[in-house]
Amino acid sequence: MTALALRHDIGSALTIRAGDVELARYDYAPDTRQAESPKPFLHPVRTRAGRLVSLFRPHDHVWHKGIAWSLPNVGEDNFWGGPTYVRGRSYVQLDNNGTQRHRRVVDVGASGGTAWFTHDLDWVTRSGRTVLTERRTVGAALLSARAWALTFDTTMTNTSGGDLAFGSPTTKGRENAGYGGLFWRGPRSFTGGSVVAAEGVGRAEDLRGRRAEWMAFTGRHDGDGADSLVLLVDHADNPDHPPRWFVRSAEFACLNPAPFFSEELVLADGDAVRFRYGAGVADGDADDAGDLADAVRELLGQDPPGPGGAA
Repeated sequence: MTALALRHDIGSALTIRAGDVELARYDYAPDTRQAESPKPFLHPVRTRAGRLVSLFRPHDHVWHKGIAWSLPNVGEDNFWGGPTYVRGRSYVQLDNNGTQRHRRVVDVGASGGTAWFTHDLDWVTRSGRTVLTERRTVGAALLSARAWALTFDTTMTNTSGGDLAFGSPTTKGRENAGYGGLFWRGPRSFTGGSVVAAEGVGRAEDLRGRRAEWMAFTGRHDGDGADSLVLLVDHADNPDHPPRWFVRSAEFACLNPAPFFSEELVLADGDAVRFRYGAGVADGDADDAGDLADAVRELLGQDPPGPGGAA
C-alpha cells in the first residue's frame, strides 16, 4: 500500500500526501480575522484521485473553513465565527469572537499508511481570558485505493473558574439550527447533492435534527462530473451519542454531528470532556456509503495514532 508522507511547516501547518496527491492540509496557526473566530482547520481536503471536497471562506459564511472544530456558544463566547444568535434579536455581531490558539506541538509522525499530529491549544475569549485548554490529535489513514480517512480526537478542560455551558443557536431559541462541533463545508458544485444515512438517501431538510451514528454527503465535480463521497462518524463514547445532525444541501453542502444541538452540556470547572470522530473521503457515490462507514467505524475503534494521542 502507498505510504502517507507528512510535511511539517513548523509553527504553521502540516500537509498529508499519498503519492502525488495532497490529501489534506491542517493549518493550526492561521492568520484569521478576529470576527471569524480564529481556529485550526483542514483545507484543502481531497480524494485519493485528487478531487477537492472542501471549501474555504465562502462569501456567504466566511467563517466556514473546510473541516473545523467550531463551537458557536461556549458560555457567552463565540468560537464559531461571525454574529451570535440572540433570543428575540436574531443574529447580532457582538464583541465575543474568541480564538482557538495553538500553544505547543506534542507529537507528529507518519508510519506506513497512517500519519498524526497532536498539539495543545488554549481557548481565549475576545477579552483575553483562557476558558478552556485542549489536547487535540488529528490523524489520517489510507483505507483503499479509492478511500482514506481522517480521525479527530479532542479533550477539552474547563479552566474558566466556573461552570461552562456548551450550546447552539437552537439552545438559544432558534428552531432546528443546532449546529456546532466538527463541521464540514463542501465545494460549490456539491450544492444540491445527496445526504446519505444508514437507511438510504434522503433530503437534508428531512434529516436535519435526526439522530444517527453517521451521515454522508455525495456530490459531483465540475469539469469531469465525477462523484465524491464525504462521511462523518460519531464515536460511540461521545456525549449524547448518537448525536442529532445539522445538514444542508439546497443552500450549500455541509455535514455536522452536533453534540449540543438542542440541549446544553455543562462542564464544571476543572472537568474535561472528550470527543472523537472519523471522516471518510472517497471517490464514489451513495452506494459506497455503508462500506465506508464500516471502515471508518473500525478505524475509530483502534487506539489513537501515535504516542501523543489525546488522553
